[in-house]
Amino acid sequence: MRRTASSLSLILLGLGTFLLVLAPLLAWYVTPRAAVNPIDIDTTAVYKGTGSVFDTDKIETVPDQRITVTQRVRGDVAASERSGDAVWDVITTVDTDKSLPAADPHDALDYTPHRWVMDRRTTRPVHCCGEKPYIEGEAYLKFPFDVQKRSYQWWDNTGGTTVTMRYDGTEKIQGYTGYRFTATVAPRKVGTRLVPGSLVDEPNRPQVLAEEWYSNHGFRLVVDQRTGRVIYAQTGPRRTLRAPGGDKDAAVLLDSEKIAFTTATQKEAVRQAREDTDRLRLVGTTLPIGAAVAGFALAVVGGVLVARGRKRPEEPGTVEMPQPSLTM
Repeated sequence: MRRTASSLSLILLGLGTFLLVLAPLLAWYVTPRAAVNPIDIDTTAVYKGTGSVFDTDKIETVPDQRITVTQRVRGDVAASERSGDAVWDVITTVDTDKSLPAADPHDALDYTPHRWVMDRRTTRPVHCCGEKPYIEGEAYLKFPFDVQKRSYQWWDNTGGTTVTMRYDGTEKIQGYTGYRFTATVAPRKVGTRLVPGSLVDEPNRPQVLAEEWYSNHGFRLVVDQRTGRVIYAQTGPRRTLRAPGGDKDAAVLLDSEKIAFTTATQKEAVRQAREDTDRLRLVGTTLPIGAAVAGFALAVVGGVLVARGRKRPEEPGTVEMPQPSLTM
């Protein structure tokens, strides 16, 4: 009797072949397109620390002040869709207890708005869409996806230049392991400010265009390796005034050795990093491996069933003889 392949064997073989094709597509095509920076971001990071702050009422620097830095990041969805890049508006405020709570961020001790435009896949800065200032480097606010154990050029917005962040091992933040990067910033002139001459040791001049200098005791960033999200950030800004052409600080505007993410900000950053990493791992690793294993197994089973069900040719020279009938 001749046999033919069953419908089940063909279905299994077809499904297995489909899964084997799907596995590399998920890993090499879908995953790179899933690893993109969002355009609808809306997050707030809060840093706290202590340090010296210039009191404009007392006209002097006051030590041991509690300092709060708030960084709000919101995506401009319309501008992002038009350009194809991620357009993020960033507002950074610096406050002491004296200016908190503030109904208007403009009432802060320092208020800095700016716009960052980046390539959604590489995180490299893109110069369009009202970008301000002209941002350079490889990373700002976050690192690229799949962070490597090497140095990165990080944009320091206060200094208006890039800083070399050097890989410095791993560190756990709220139980979650990330890559640690560190850097310091030597004093550099960042601008000028019109102030009373007495403030910069020139009492005989009513007003002086003083030089504003900036340095940083140390950056410390801990970054999620897969997504590039910063799960811990610490900075030590120092901003001072010098007389025109002076070589030493005459007045301190802000000086803190450590202003860092609050515990609440760390926990939220870790939560988001876990979720994003799990999604990328699912698409880039778990599903491709599962599809490849299942596809191979189904293809083998289906292939065996098809082979067993193939038509068998009749052997040559074989003639089936009719059986004699008994008659009465």
